[in-house]
Amino acid sequence: MTNTTPLRNPKKRIFDEASWFAMFVVDSLVILTSVAMAYAVRYLVVWPGWIGDFVRAVPTEFYVQWNAFIPIGMLLLLLMQVQFTVRGMYRLPTNAGLTAHLRIIFNSTTTAAALLVVVVFSYRPLYFSRLVIALAFAFVILLLSLVRVGLVLVRRLRWSRGIGRERYLIVGGGDISHTLMTGIVARPHLGYALVGYVANRDGTDEPNSTDGVQPLHFHYLGGVERLKDLLSTYAVDQVIIALPFNEQHLLPGVVEACRQTRVDFRLVPDLLELSFDRVDIGEFDGLPLIGLREVSIQGINLILKRVTDITITLLFSPFVLVASALIAVAIKLDSPGPILFTQKRVGTNGRHFTMYKFRTMVVNAEQIKAELKQHNEADGPIFKIRHDPRHTRVGRWLRRTSLDELPQLWNILRGEMSWVGPRPATPHEVAQYAPWNLRRLEAKPGLTGLWQVSGRSDTTFEEMVRLDIYYVEHWSLMMDLRIVLQTIPTVLLGRGAY
Repeated sequence: MTNTTPLRNPKKRIFDEASWFAMFVVDSLVILTSVAMAYAVRYLVVWPGWIGDFVRAVPTEFYVQWNAFIPIGMLLLLLMQVQFTVRGMYRLPTNAGLTAHLRIIFNSTTTAAALLVVVVFSYRPLYFSRLVIALAFAFVILLLSLVRVGLVLVRRLRWSRGIGRERYLIVGGGDISHTLMTGIVARPHLGYALVGYVANRDGTDEPNSTDGVQPLHFHYLGGVERLKDLLSTYAVDQVIIALPFNEQHLLPGVVEACRQTRVDFRLVPDLLELSFDRVDIGEFDGLPLIGLREVSIQGINLILKRVTDITITLLFSPFVLVASALIAVAIKLDSPGPILFTQKRVGTNGRHFTMYKFRTMVVNAEQIKAELKQHNEADGPIFKIRHDPRHTRVGRWLRRTSLDELPQLWNILRGEMSWVGPRPATPHEVAQYAPWNLRRLEAKPGLTGLWQVSGRSDTTFEEMVRLDIYYVEHWSLMMDLRIVLQTIPTVLLGRGAY
């Protein structure tokens, strides 16, 4: 049988090995530095007050020269690196979160501490200061954690600027590939860059799709037969094979193309065209049980999200009130008309509510809209114009900074909206939805969301819907926090705001 395991890209392998060695060296220096700092704090630093009395109260005969702690430092280094190796510190993927790093650091340090104390004080119980060893472990945890915080922040800063991302190519044009591509686009902080996808055509103008919806907003690179050439042309780092069930016969050729071009690949299994991103897999007496994934924002999660919304709104309300007063004055001085703009929007499960915004357009904006339809720059049922002539001078600034949405905090307090959620749609837009689009209405609309931090008006309607559905199915408080943090630079830079 032919070995279908791809040979890893030599340049990538060299880079990975260099990165591993660099982190090994940095960690080793940090561990030794921690021992040196502990010795200095214990014996050399003059502390004031009671701290000094506690630290310096060492009988002369127990004073130890610094070179006596060299074996302690080397032993600690050995124990820590063994623990790091066993726990997979240097095998963590580059997009591993800070929690994964800190967990290994804490567990490894705790284990190494126990072993070191047993070894040292079984050998010479009164020779070494226990405080030095305790301080050494504290410094190890602190400094290694700071190194990892810096590492994760630098990586994510580079990735946010499009630097150093792993280039992914998807094979397949069905529902699974849609889900994968949406997930990649929705999580740029993980260091992924979507090159595009390949899929065979069925005699029509578009790639095959299992749900009748084409991923036109992603870059279609051609048929599967072009894969080998495309892998070299686009310098692909990883191929994800997500072939529909009826195209599994293409798998051997895809794997061989990856093997010959030395590109890693991963296979997403398809069971009768069920997306495994949307199913829960359980077990009963050894038998796998598969069911559809439910909306994640319900039950206790819904209560938790609501409490968070109210808490954050009340916390920011004093600042919002001051800013709103200044904005109201500016709107009144800039153009005639009301300060607030109200509009019917569609909320959870299709319920209508009145959404509030600061007015950014002239009073007869809706009448003028009919004359501007031919200039619409958005696809689907959304109406957007980059340089909309209906905007007032203050309105253009409010749109660019998103301050026109501050009155929606009242909608959040009323329970009609949330801080994070799908974009609130108008009844006219919802009337044009395809049946699968309606799933985005199963969560409260939000002041910000995945759509807003993934390009806002620069994204297509279908991409917006898929991002919203992804959010509905995968919600967590950490996801909300990440979206809120990503919203800040998006608003400050005005990306996609018009």
